[in-house]
Amino acid sequence: MHALSAQSARRLVAAATLPLLLVAGAACAPEEDKAADDGGNSGTSTDSPSGDASGGTDTASCEVADLDLYEDGKLTIATDSPAYEPWFTDNDPSNGEGYESAVAYAVADQLGFAPDDVSWVTVPFNTSYAPGEKKFDFDINQISITPERQKVVDFSQGYYSAAQAVVTLKNSPVADVTSISDLADYRLGAQTGTTSLTAIRDVIKPGDDPLVFEDTNAAKQALQNDQVDAILADLPTAFYISAVEIPDSAIVGQFQVESSDAEEFGLLFPKGSSLVSCVDQALTTLKDDGTLDKLEQQWLSEVVSVPELS
Repeated sequence: MHALSAQSARRLVAAATLPLLLVAGAACAPEEDKAADDGGNSGTSTDSPSGDASGGTDTASCEVADLDLYEDGKLTIATDSPAYEPWFTDNDPSNGEGYESAVAYAVADQLGFAPDDVSWVTVPFNTSYAPGEKKFDFDINQISITPERQKVVDFSQGYYSAAQAVVTLKNSPVADVTSISDLADYRLGAQTGTTSLTAIRDVIKPGDDPLVFEDTNAAKQALQNDQVDAILADLPTAFYISAVEIPDSAIVGQFQVESSDAEEFGLLFPKGSSLVSCVDQALTTLKDDGTLDKLEQQWLSEVVSVPELS
C-alpha cells in the first residue's frame, strides 16, 4: 500500500512530531451515512468511564471463562481492510504494531487473553455500526462515539481523541489558507461515512458539494489527480499521508468540530454486549497506569506544530 517500508515510514513520521495529547479535537472516525454517503450525525458522547457511552449490561465476572464471547475462549476483534497506518502497520492487525493494534492487544491482555487467543476479522467500517448481528466481540477502527450509533450498537469509553486536518498539495493555493472560512472556496473531499466528511458539510460549508470517496486511498488518488483541492482526515492519518504517502503534500492546519466536547474513538460492540463493562475496566486500568499515553507517544506522536484554523 505504501512506497516506503513501515520502519522507514515510522522514521519519517517520528522525525516531525508534537504530542497529540495536546490536541483535543473532533476525530476523523467513521460516521454513519444518512442516505447513501451523507456524513451522518456528528454529535459526541460524554467521556465517562464504565459504560456511560454504552448500553451494555454489567457482567458478574470478567474472568475469561465467564465472558459471553463470539467464540468460546477467543477474543474476536474486527477492523477494516486495508488497515491504515499509523493505526496499524503493514496492513496486519495481528502484529501488535500501530496504535489501534497495540491498544487492542493491551485490552486483550487486561481481560486475560494471550496473543494467540486473539482472532481478527475484517469488517468494513460502514457496516460495523449497522443494525443487526455481529460476528465479533468488538471492533476497533477509529469509530467515533455518537448518539446516533448508540441506538443500534454499544461503545466502550473513549480511548483516543483527534483533530481534523486539511491536506493539500504544496503548490496548491489551499496551502496558504489560514481560516476555515477560506476553505469554502475550494473543492474538498473525504472518505464516506467519516467525521471528516461531516466537518466539511457542517463546519466548512463549501460552495460546492464535497466529493465522497469509498476509502482513504481513493481520496488520496483524487488529490493527486486534481479532482479535489484538499482532503480532510484525522490528524495522525494526515501526518502519515503527508510524510510518507504523498511527499509533495502539506498539512494546511487543524481544527475542532466542537470546541466544548472532544469527539472520541470508542471500541464498538454488538448492542447489549455484556463485555462492555469488562473492557471499560481494562481501559480505565490502561489509562491509569499510563499505558495508553505510552502507546500514543510511540505510535501517534508528532513533532511539527500544526496551526489551528479558526
